[in-house]
Amino acid sequence: MSLGTFPLSYCTNVHPAQTVAQVIDGFDRYTLPIQQQYGKPLAAGLWLAEPVISELMQTSDGAKRLSEELQKRNLICYTLNAFPYGDFHSERVKENVYLPDWSTTQRLNYTINCAKVLATLMPEGMQGSLSTLPLGFKGLAHSKNFEEECIDQLITLAQQLDELYDETGRLIRLAIEPEPCCLLETTAEAISFFEKLRAAAEKQNASEAVQLCIGLCYDVCHQAVEFEEITTSIQVLHTAEIRINKLHISCALHLEDPLNNKEGRKALAQYVEPRYLHQTMAQMADGTVHRMADLSQEFIDSPPSPFDLATAWRIHYHVPVDVETMGGLATTRNELKEAILAIKKLEYAPHLEIETYTWEVLPDTAASLVEGFGRELTATQQLIDDANKQPEKPEPLLII
Repeated sequence: MSLGTFPLSYCTNVHPAQTVAQVIDGFDRYTLPIQQQYGKPLAAGLWLAEPVISELMQTSDGAKRLSEELQKRNLICYTLNAFPYGDFHSERVKENVYLPDWSTTQRLNYTINCAKVLATLMPEGMQGSLSTLPLGFKGLAHSKNFEEECIDQLITLAQQLDELYDETGRLIRLAIEPEPCCLLETTAEAISFFEKLRAAAEKQNASEAVQLCIGLCYDVCHQAVEFEEITTSIQVLHTAEIRINKLHISCALHLEDPLNNKEGRKALAQYVEPRYLHQTMAQMADGTVHRMADLSQEFIDSPPSPFDLATAWRIHYHVPVDVETMGGLATTRNELKEAILAIKKLEYAPHLEIETYTWEVLPDTAASLVEGFGRELTATQQLIDDANKQPEKPEPLLII
């Protein structure tokens, strides 16, 4: 199966935008120059924060006018990042990015409105996707029935997405994005949750809507940080018949033998910054993984037990996907290559989107955001082209 014939997408959550005017300004300031740098058609994977969605919904033609702005620039949009709800570029984002969580009506209503907007934005004949948070963050307080509340909200969303499909002919799928230290972070946790979601949907006569409209956003950085074997992870999701609606093309940082690698830890200290969470995982010699919710200078200077005995650390820090090293640190680009090869075996084509939202906080970056994304897109397209040249296997990996 081909990895898709539609243009490669990049996620615009890297650009600050709290109004429709700022979103449109981003097309001219960033997206068009990035496309020129890339030299090929480009899709804008829009991040439309809640204030932007509310502004668009205030008038009956708000989404249509935004669609016209895309068309004027020969840009298309088939996917939205509906994960960050508020200001993703405030001085401190950290755990606030997981609020409101999936137990709340705010999250449900925002996501439904994102779907309605996307139904207008996306080209005729294409399907759409919405990536979203993995229920909530483990480090925040939740109600006793939190998971059940999330399931009820997701079933309601699936039913409304199914109704939207009937009304408009536009199929939009939700893509739940597992992330380190969240309620859904590992492949096993995702599968367990989908079993519960499907059981509840069956009781509510909503099985078809949930199966059609609810799947995963597979962020390669996130699963690599968990030290998961990427090909196996995707195969296990295949067995569980969980559809990958979107692949986030992303890379994490990797530090080998951290206790004895003082130069590596010194390099890592440059990545301590106040805006985003950088969950840090340690793999032990026996394969077990330990978690730290955020990276700090104190942690790097004096790694606590058992992190001091780890064979390697991986850090949730989205770094440019075209490089294998970053200032003395390795990246998980090999895992990205594995993911693209595994995704190619599917009998459908997930949406492919580069999500390097950290350009504003990357240390010592010589390239501009436009130059950097141009390189990322070119390198990713080469990986896709190389994967598409691979001979087909007799047995496909997944049929849904």
